[in-house]
Amino acid sequence: MSEETKAGAEDHLAQSKPKTETQLSAARTASGEREHGAPPLGDVTVGMLGQSLRLGMRDFIRKPMYGIGFGLFYVIGGWLMAWLTVASGQSYWLTFAAIGFPLLGPFAAVGLYEVSLRLERGWEINWPLIAGVVWRQSKRQLPSICAVIIIVFLFWFFLAHMIFALFLGLSTMTNVSSSLEVYTTTNGIMMLVVGSGVGFLFALLLYMITVLSLPLLLDREVDFVTAMITSFGYVQSHFVVMLIWAGIVAGVTFAALIPGFLGLLICLPVLGHGSWHLYAQIKAAGAQDT
Repeated sequence: MSEETKAGAEDHLAQSKPKTETQLSAARTASGEREHGAPPLGDVTVGMLGQSLRLGMRDFIRKPMYGIGFGLFYVIGGWLMAWLTVASGQSYWLTFAAIGFPLLGPFAAVGLYEVSLRLERGWEINWPLIAGVVWRQSKRQLPSICAVIIIVFLFWFFLAHMIFALFLGLSTMTNVSSSLEVYTTTNGIMMLVVGSGVGFLFALLLYMITVLSLPLLLDREVDFVTAMITSFGYVQSHFVVMLIWAGIVAGVTFAALIPGFLGLLICLPVLGHGSWHLYAQIKAAGAQDT
């Protein structure tokens, strides 16, 4: 059977299945062909957030080794950076970790999205197929988004140093990590407040430009600028509900870091699968409105 015939048969099988609340239109075939441009997106509801988490957990339970495989990379990376920081006494290793995550995180997310998509369509799933999709993304628009994320991170690091110097540049301290009493001073408290506020704005910006752009790039043939603008505009117009989703992602991820990063083995794949299903539900709602 030729690749074209096989792909056509898989698409016919997927289209013949009963539609679910997350069933996507035939925007992508098993052979990787995609429709062009961003699709119409419907309104998001709080109920969709809970449904996305349930579907994300379902996908993780059905194919746990893929989620654990992607999550294990970050657990080992977290252990390594923590050990290097303690062993060397230098906190700049944490900076490398912070830069490394946006470089590699989107590729792991795409792998989890692909698993969810294949489960939804009833397509074959194995490591070579998933790795192949991730590898092909490295030749498309995903590295450009990674570059944008890195630029935002570096700008935030620059501003963080500026804020620290502005409020605590003249303070007496032997070591940033050991002279903790300086943070209880008026200047120290102001530095923490201003720094946290600016950090929140940068985190919000990164969330707004990536939350829908990453699954959109996997699903459609679209340039990274259009994908980021679409994501930013959607979050802006559905700010409250999408901010709740951001809070869920941040809260669950932070809690997963506490037990020695081990919680990432579960929370990362569940949130990754769930993010795909949130996009799928939003897209399905948009298809119903047209």
